[in-house]
Amino acid sequence: MNDFAGLVAVVTGGASGIGLATAKLLTGRGATVVALDLKPDGLPDGIPGLAVDVTDDAQVKAAVDEVVERFGRLDVVVNNAGISAVGDVTVNSDEEWLRVLDVNVVGMVRVARHAVPHLRRSPSAAIVNTCSIVAWAGVEQRVLYSASKGAVHALTLAMAADHVREGIRVNCVAPGTADTPWVDRLIDRMPDPDAARAALNEFQPMGRVVTADEVANAIAYLASPLSGSTVGTVLSVDSGMHGLRLRPPTDKGGKY
Repeated sequence: MNDFAGLVAVVTGGASGIGLATAKLLTGRGATVVALDLKPDGLPDGIPGLAVDVTDDAQVKAAVDEVVERFGRLDVVVNNAGISAVGDVTVNSDEEWLRVLDVNVVGMVRVARHAVPHLRRSPSAAIVNTCSIVAWAGVEQRVLYSASKGAVHALTLAMAADHVREGIRVNCVAPGTADTPWVDRLIDRMPDPDAARAALNEFQPMGRVVTADEVANAIAYLASPLSGSTVGTVLSVDSGMHGLRLRPPTDKGGKY
């Protein structure tokens, strides 16, 4: 498939996890992709990187302008940079709240703010934001992270309404628990990492967490010109975690 041929894309958080998987996939389907990341190290050949902190508006603007100056256009933005937080409402400090919201929400705003003037000139303009199922599914010990992703959900729909008549499609993906470096680090801090990973997989309806490649494929669908009428959509990639209500399996091969 070569549906991104001739298009230029930026992927924030593009040096690892879902961002890197997305950058690789879009490149393989014909796009010129620039990974924006705090540490754009170790990127594969053919994927240039720029060091960008999405909480720094000047850095974001400079990076977007450099991409357009170098490649002559900008067609696709994947807003994937984000950080997490653990705890209930009594745990996270004001400073942590401000930091997480600055990265996860305002960071997306900064990237979009500077990208939209260029996207208006593209015949295949698309923005895809990385959300999460915790935007609407209550999960323990994730109050700050959930609040940030709820804001991303609302942001996506509002942006889609603002820019659809300009030919800019805005959508988001909502992964469930994904196999990413952040999840690996969280599990590694557990007293028994192997048992913690096994329990995490068992909790998923499909018996395993979502892969970064699966989320990347969802992002690529929403970003592709082939989905030209898909606007304001939230695409869940969560192993059925939110939408399904399964009874516990019996000892007869999982049948009831």
